[in-house]
Amino acid sequence: MERMVDASSLGVLAKWTTGPRSKWITLFIWIVCTVVASLAFPAASRVERNNASYLPSSAPSVQAEQRIEENFPASTGAPALVVWYDKKGLTNTDIEIIKNVSERLRSHPVASQIAVPPLASMPAAALAPWMSKDKTTLVLPITLKSSATQAQLHQAVVQIQHAVEAAAGSRAIQGPLSGNGLHVRITGPVGIAVDAVSLFQHADFALLMATTLLVLALLIVIYRSPILAFVPLVTVGIAYGLISPILGELAAHHWITFDAQTTSIMTVLLFGAGTDYCLLMVARYREQLYQSEDKYSAIRRAVGGSAGAIAMSGLTVALALLSLLFAHYQSYHEFAVPFCLAIAIMALAGVTLLPALLAILGRVAFFPFIPRPEAGTKTTSPSPSRVRRGEPGALSRWVGHTVTSRSGIVTALGMLILIGLGLFTFQIRTTYSLISSFPPSMPSREGYTILSEHFAKGALAPVELLVPSDSAQAVTKALKDEPYIDTAYVAATNTHNRVALVDITLATDPYSNTAMADLARIHSVAEKALDAQSTDRAKNQVWISGPTATQADTKALTNRDTGVVMPIVIGMIALLLFMYLRSIVAVVYLIVTVVLSYVGALGAGWLVIHYALGSPAIQGAIPLYAFVFLVALGEDYNIFVLSRIWQAKGRVPHQEAIEQAVSSTSSVITSAGLILAGTFAVLASLPIQVLVQFGIVSAIGVLLDTFVVRPFIVPAITSLCGRFAYWPSYPSAKNHP
Repeated sequence: MERMVDASSLGVLAKWTTGPRSKWITLFIWIVCTVVASLAFPAASRVERNNASYLPSSAPSVQAEQRIEENFPASTGAPALVVWYDKKGLTNTDIEIIKNVSERLRSHPVASQIAVPPLASMPAAALAPWMSKDKTTLVLPITLKSSATQAQLHQAVVQIQHAVEAAAGSRAIQGPLSGNGLHVRITGPVGIAVDAVSLFQHADFALLMATTLLVLALLIVIYRSPILAFVPLVTVGIAYGLISPILGELAAHHWITFDAQTTSIMTVLLFGAGTDYCLLMVARYREQLYQSEDKYSAIRRAVGGSAGAIAMSGLTVALALLSLLFAHYQSYHEFAVPFCLAIAIMALAGVTLLPALLAILGRVAFFPFIPRPEAGTKTTSPSPSRVRRGEPGALSRWVGHTVTSRSGIVTALGMLILIGLGLFTFQIRTTYSLISSFPPSMPSREGYTILSEHFAKGALAPVELLVPSDSAQAVTKALKDEPYIDTAYVAATNTHNRVALVDITLATDPYSNTAMADLARIHSVAEKALDAQSTDRAKNQVWISGPTATQADTKALTNRDTGVVMPIVIGMIALLLFMYLRSIVAVVYLIVTVVLSYVGALGAGWLVIHYALGSPAIQGAIPLYAFVFLVALGEDYNIFVLSRIWQAKGRVPHQEAIEQAVSSTSSVITSAGLILAGTFAVLASLPIQVLVQFGIVSAIGVLLDTFVVRPFIVPAITSLCGRFAYWPSYPSAKNHP
């Protein structure tokens, strides 16, 4: 298929969405669908599953947890660690308060509670295992059911806080740790999980408002028209109003699952990508209004010139995001359907709803700078330096001329920039610690800080080992001799099944990369101890559970998913680009440049995150998150530029087609890039490090695409390739060379 876009199809689309009557019908259909869906289906935020396990059932830590629960149901559960702290030392009054709270929780259990130590019946000397050596800190562990929902965990934490406030006053829970007196913080896996969900949920509204205001401000600056600035926001808002209940209904029937993090990133993606589609259509419409008196004729030509690129861009991003279905880690997997569906609906709104709105408003949308044919150019002999209204400005024309006249130098310099930034990726260190993603003032992180300063750091998240009971003592003895282990003891024995549960406290931070490496050593030491007791390998199985094991499995799955998803994304985008452009050469250099742009963004992001913000590592999910988004969104801008070149390749010489395409798309794509980068940058204002880091890397990547790859590198390479850029679909002989 030589032509990229079926003109007749786009003509029908334009006719049915922008005609004198059909424009109102189009708007009516969108509004009715949105209202009906909102009334009939639940909003996406109401069906989030924030406690869903991210690991598949085949993960070793999950299997270990299941076996431990089967053999020791009373010993398993999710611990909420209530940390009691007084920097001057816990007083006798403090101890009595702690005992009272312990007794209250035993007599009035909180939601999903399994066990609480009977501190009230213990003499002071017996409290030593729960108290730090300096007598400033005591830990009251409350075990909750491992099957508890997020709502139940949150309810339990609130009930614990009420019990503490009743005994010690609200200041103990809410007062700053720098003050004197008794302080209480709830941490451990339960406290961390509750705080994590609270951060995301509280961030949603702030994120939506900040993104809306930023986009509105940028649109007003770009268009200098208050009316036109609201058109993309209305389009995105109506699309979001339809997307949210559709996702909510799918989740309500358990066809898909997603959490608060998914909806947060989806909001940014919709505003960024949706505004990009709107800008491309509006730019074409304004061009046509400078050439035609009839607004209907202008919008039809605008749809014909931009709808194909918008549809292709939406399809590229949607399918790239859908490739996350091949990921095994649930946090990546659950992005696929919601994001794919959201982009598909947004692209549909961009080629139907937006043209209808523009047709309704007509030239009034651009008030006070209304575009009219030949406006302001009625002089008979205009100056050569004067630019007709609606044509590219001097800077845009300079960029277009530079990439064709100095294509070799431009390509070399652009590549050097990307490769130079990409070299910093070799310095990147990753972390899979959830607690490191929290702001220091979060209660669970404050509690963890207290524990790490006054107890063995591993006390926050002990490691559980399931081994044969007849070898449990030998395993424990061998582990105690290891320098990376603080304590190890047999916690319980199941004589019927002949297995024992060994509790291990690591000497290091249980959420660190060092702790994950220590798990392999623990497994090796345990196996050697078992082999020394028995040669039956089938019997000598070692199962490791706990937060550190979960984190190690997360790292292993992330590495696996990265190796699988990245090639799929590249292959899928390459296939779509070839179907659109019919050029193997163009596909190759487009893929290469967008991958180099991603690597450069990751390197530049590390410079900002590590050296400017002082973070020792980036979250392990960032590289894959950023790859999928940046590669897919980066090809958006390439599609917008190359669609102009390919459309002109049969009318003007190759170099002139490039110069015209770069000049005519420069301002709109720059505007779109700034808005998309701005929406991602909004994530950096949130108190959640994983979103901050994702926002920084993504914003840098979009800026590199906007100001380096799209205006310079891709057109320059296209210029260098000459007619081979179209291979094997060369322009016909009658076309210009």
